[in-house]
Amino acid sequence: MYRVPSKQRNANLRRDRDARALSRLALLLCCGLVLAGGFVFAAQQYFTAIQYGYKSESLRRERDKLLAEQQHLMLKKEQAFAPSRLEAEARELGLKPLLASQVGTQKAGRSSQIPIAPALINPSASFQR
Repeated sequence: MYRVPSKQRNANLRRDRDARALSRLALLLCCGLVLAGGFVFAAQQYFTAIQYGYKSESLRRERDKLLAEQQHLMLKKEQAFAPSRLEAEARELGLKPLLASQVGTQKAGRSSQIPIAPALINPSASFQR
């Protein structure tokens, strides 16, 4: 079914440019560019989120490793400063345990008196000649 009979010459006909069609095409192009830009931005955000996920996972593993190392070092420190180990190392150095007779005690009446330096009572006392 032909709308235009084939006997007519259409080669000499010129169409007028439709300004509205051109503006619709420009609007369609702008909308397509905005939509494509949105997809590119969303893809960039997605891949950045994945990259941050990998980084956070590696940092989490490193943190766990450092916490385990910290616990190990704290255990070694506690073992090194254990009283039984310190006593054994002191005996190797030739030290002897403290005897009760070596500990000096004060009488109850004199323990309440605290000796006060003369400079604390009268600050200029130490400068007098």
